[in-house]
Amino acid sequence: MLAGLPLAGSALAREMPTTATTAPASARKSNVVILATGGTIAGAGADASNSATYQAAKVPVDKLIAAVPSLGDLANVRGEQVFQIASESFTNAQLVQLAKRVSALLKQDDVDGVVITHGTDTLEETALFLDLVVKSDKPIVVVGSMRPSTAISADGALNLADAVATAASPASKGKGVLVTMNDEIQAGRDVTKRVNIKPSAFTSQWGPLGMVVEGKTYWFRAPVKRHGTTSEFDIDTIDTLPEVAIVYGSGNMNPAAYTAAVQGGAKAIVHAGTGNGSVAGYAVDTLKDLRAKGTVVIRSSRVGDGFVLRNAEQPDDQYDWVVAHDLNPQKAKILAAVALTKTNDTKELQRIFWEY
Repeated sequence: MLAGLPLAGSALAREMPTTATTAPASARKSNVVILATGGTIAGAGADASNSATYQAAKVPVDKLIAAVPSLGDLANVRGEQVFQIASESFTNAQLVQLAKRVSALLKQDDVDGVVITHGTDTLEETALFLDLVVKSDKPIVVVGSMRPSTAISADGALNLADAVATAASPASKGKGVLVTMNDEIQAGRDVTKRVNIKPSAFTSQWGPLGMVVEGKTYWFRAPVKRHGTTSEFDIDTIDTLPEVAIVYGSGNMNPAAYTAAVQGGAKAIVHAGTGNGSVAGYAVDTLKDLRAKGTVVIRSSRVGDGFVLRNAEQPDDQYDWVVAHDLNPQKAKILAAVALTKTNDTKELQRIFWEY
């Protein structure tokens, strides 16, 4: 039977991964801090049959941790309650506060990774924001659940255990902000919520980075966009974010929506266009005028997959507009806000959208 196993020093043995998934049992347990912000993962329903009707942000972090005793087998875990809100109520100020806390923790020698429990409605925005501004290669994992802990077949406990396992794994280092949902490890930059009532809600058009199975991480690809220590942005130098508005494209839309957004304080407009970020002919002049007066115009797409091609649908060079590449409107809004803390030059902004 032993004849079929790869011998030490053989080519096959040398190709086997040497990651935390194959680490010896005696390896030091990582120190992981769980930052709780609320959301469904901290929600409670009136009855076990309530998987979609419940109150979010009810369960405190100490009870979240106590509900999953196996976390202690995965890492040395402690928790902090940063917020207790439903994630649709997240503000820019809270994003900045959370990121500063994550950054401060990861500077500590006794912290190996951070997990953020989060509501799923804006989880993808927070994940991208942290990916852009926290200059650390230590694991940062954002996790939520689609069902409250009181529901039959609740998904929060396993998602949280997977998040801790991922944050504790040395193999997660340098891969940017990660999201663990439904057994998968997704890139925080890429992942988006596509379904509002299924545990399989979070996916990426480029596919997951890996999976977590029984507390072990398995990796299949790595991010190529700039993030973490390679990012030019640093939360330690950011205290506020400029206002960015999304205007949703549709048939027979009113161009006054763009003007209203600017009057409301928006420094940039993300046009969530149809198709390839298309702009209706009757709206072009409004956007050109706003750009001439200093507002940044970014073409994104309301379509779930693909990416916006520069100068394909509109003459972006001529109009001095920016394209969001493969970022959906809500992610384009986050990157635009972060980028505008550095520059409002459209050539630089376009470079940033290519690189991040």
